[in-house]
Amino acid sequence: MKVKIKKEGKKKEYKLIESWSEVTLEKWLELGRLENGDKSEEALETVAALSDIPKKLIKELKIQDIAVIMERLSDLQNRQDSSLKNIIEVDGKEYGFHPKLSDISLGEYADIETYVKNGIENNLPEVMAVLYRPIVEKKNKAYIIEAYDGNIEVRAEIFKKMKAEQVQGALVFFYNLGKELSMILPLYLMERVQEIEKKTGQEILQKNGVGLE
Repeated sequence: MKVKIKKEGKKKEYKLIESWSEVTLEKWLELGRLENGDKSEEALETVAALSDIPKKLIKELKIQDIAVIMERLSDLQNRQDSSLKNIIEVDGKEYGFHPKLSDISLGEYADIETYVKNGIENNLPEVMAVLYRPIVEKKNKAYIIEAYDGNIEVRAEIFKKMKAEQVQGALVFFYNLGKELSMILPLYLMERVQEIEKKTGQEILQKNGVGLE
């Protein structure tokens, strides 16, 4: 998207992002940190981050011009594709979203829970690194991802280059499934406890020679 700015009788074109898909996770996080600050500073940094207009020139623009640019950016964000992307590509490598979140391991769940409790806005790359992992096998739409071992530091750093709309799509999906997962986990643990108690009870009976022939 082009923006024409007239200064000292001369017009010059500057580039504004064409779609929200151009915004990376890292850039999105930077913009999010501005929301609780000064509104004029937020507008300045937002326009600077999403265009190639120099900050010095942005400060010289009229309030009405800034309002028009911010409205265009807001419209782009509202029209973003926030559907879940099961397979994404970052730096030329494919990563797959967890194929079945209802089968998530205790380790994966615990790590995500920790990142959320510590402030998800500061740990989004880490959350994405748990939910998205390298694809080790793929056929048509089916795929298998790398097993989770908790070592996500490098992948989290790489995922700062993820598209913001890919992150939002994953978060919406995960949030909608969150209540179901919070119910599944306690239920699963209770079932396992009951199984262990039952097994232990049977072993005690067998040890004491009590039981039906």
